[in-house]
Amino acid sequence: MIEKDKHYIYTLAFFYSMMIILVVSIPAWFYISVEKKSYRQNQMQNLEYYAYNIQKSIYDFSRTKEHVFDFPRSLFYNAALYDSNDKRIFTTDTSISKIDKGKYIYKKISLNSNRIGAKYLLVFQYFSYKDIYTRAFISALFLGAVIFLMTLFFVKISLRPLEQLNRYLKTFFNDAMHELKTPLGVMQLNLETLRNTKENKVLRRLNNSMQSMILIYEDIEYHIKHTHVKYQPEKIDASYFLHSRIEVFRDLAKVKEIEIEEKIMNNITLKINRIEFQRIIDNTLSNAIKYSKKRRKIFVKLFRKDEKIVLLIKDQGVGIKNIKGIFERYRREDTIKGGFGIGLSIVKHICEKNHIKISVITSTQKGSTFTYTFI
Repeated sequence: MIEKDKHYIYTLAFFYSMMIILVVSIPAWFYISVEKKSYRQNQMQNLEYYAYNIQKSIYDFSRTKEHVFDFPRSLFYNAALYDSNDKRIFTTDTSISKIDKGKYIYKKISLNSNRIGAKYLLVFQYFSYKDIYTRAFISALFLGAVIFLMTLFFVKISLRPLEQLNRYLKTFFNDAMHELKTPLGVMQLNLETLRNTKENKVLRRLNNSMQSMILIYEDIEYHIKHTHVKYQPEKIDASYFLHSRIEVFRDLAKVKEIEIEEKIMNNITLKINRIEFQRIIDNTLSNAIKYSKKRRKIFVKLFRKDEKIVLLIKDQGVGIKNIKGIFERYRREDTIKGGFGIGLSIVKHICEKNHIKISVITSTQKGSTFTYTFI
């Protein structure tokens, strides 16, 4: 399985897990609300029990003749005694001067007459739902991980037959491409030999058809191999290479009486893989010929501009309706013209890989200009 397929599976499993968690979160929200209410009531009950013990101790002390009052203390709760003037007599935590109702829960109890002189008792505790939120977060995290792993497992199982089919198809195409390469080469060699001895209309048509087949073959071959074959950059004479590719396409252009005008600056070198550079040239030129009307011109330029190298191919064809769509795989402007719709998607992939800027200017029934800027 290729990396793109793996990424798709992980993305699918992630979003499916998120969807399930969102569905589960609705009843979970109600559960947390009930749990918060119960938690607060439980804390209040414990607080009231502590307040009751203090109140009882004060009254018990008032009924005795002891001189020292042993104030009941707690590890979890604090308390304070106030007189009739709201002056604090005693507190278990001197650092707290004011009770913030938003942060504390408290219980205020009026006291009967007592030896301490306290008018009322205030029992309080710092309170938050942090424990509940922490438990909810850990539970959600655990649930999300389990759902994600289960989803990933089932998605992989369901895609296993497709993976096997993909392997079979890949093997078939590799074998088919290998078997086609030899007869195509033999046919091309024999046609070139025949054309060297004599030239006629039939041989020209056969040669043009052969060139179209070779172009399709090379596109499919690159499409199959580019995921696992590294096309390393190399230093090439771009001027000479471009000129030689134009000569290959002149016969295809002659069928439609199209003239290819070239303006190629000499001694321009590029650091790019030869096969990838050829795919850019061949696909752009073949499309220019395919979508041009008879007796038109195609202009090819290679030049330097602002320390950058620019390849420009301009046709006088029908134009492009959707510029963004032409670079999508299996997308064709005109299904009648034929092809598999992978040529320009390959060109886009090569340009992104080699940091080549693509610019397309088009006008309906006037033509299109493809500009490749080598940064």
